[in-house]
Amino acid sequence: MLKMNETIDQKILNDMKYRVWQANLALEKANLVVLTWGNVSEVNRELGIIVIKPSGVPYATMTAEQMVVTDLEGHLLEENALKPSSDLPTHVYLYKHFAGINAVVHTHSKYAVMWAQSGRDVPPYGTTHADTFYGAIPCTRQLTQEEVETAYERDTGKVIVERFENDNIDPLAIPGVLTIGHGPFTWGQTVNKAVENAVVLDEVAHMALFTEVLNVKHDLLPNYMLDKHYFRKHGANAYYGQG
Repeated sequence: MLKMNETIDQKILNDMKYRVWQANLALEKANLVVLTWGNVSEVNRELGIIVIKPSGVPYATMTAEQMVVTDLEGHLLEENALKPSSDLPTHVYLYKHFAGINAVVHTHSKYAVMWAQSGRDVPPYGTTHADTFYGAIPCTRQLTQEEVETAYERDTGKVIVERFENDNIDPLAIPGVLTIGHGPFTWGQTVNKAVENAVVLDEVAHMALFTEVLNVKHDLLPNYMLDKHYFRKHGANAYYGQG
């Protein structure tokens, strides 16, 4: 039973829970998570709710009913609910500051974490990267000790937004980030798109790693190729796919 906004349609809520549950399972199927190291959330801004994976629940036993419902500040809205993912404050912060996104994914996927632990942006070396990310995938600055000790998860969101704002990066054109020493966050207009972006981010991080091994000059993709591959899928005159 919801403690707030009793008028929320139960089918809408159940559908959100199902989508978020399925998206979390998709992370495991894509080999982006081990143990319980990952989470997906979806926001409904009109209803003022977020649905997110519960904290520390194994994927093998997780159910749609266990997905946790909160308001837009991260306060629980259901009685007897499980604890939400510890990364919820990061998701909340991103929803507040990136108005065009409706879902957030966090993983500790292997190759993305390698770049995050190196503190480096993932450069746009090829068209696979350019199909999804219109430029380098940014890495955040390190949090200060005060930020970690005061509000670690919230301030993880803060340093993500800070990097995008300081460098005038469009979060819809580059739907992902590396948090230094930690791992990737991706987002999208749907949970499926946010998961897809997480898959692509780890794949291009893998490719970039070996590109640097093989290409000592570290040549980037020319801007005209970046433009061509990004805008043929995402531009006003996009022609890739059946849509």
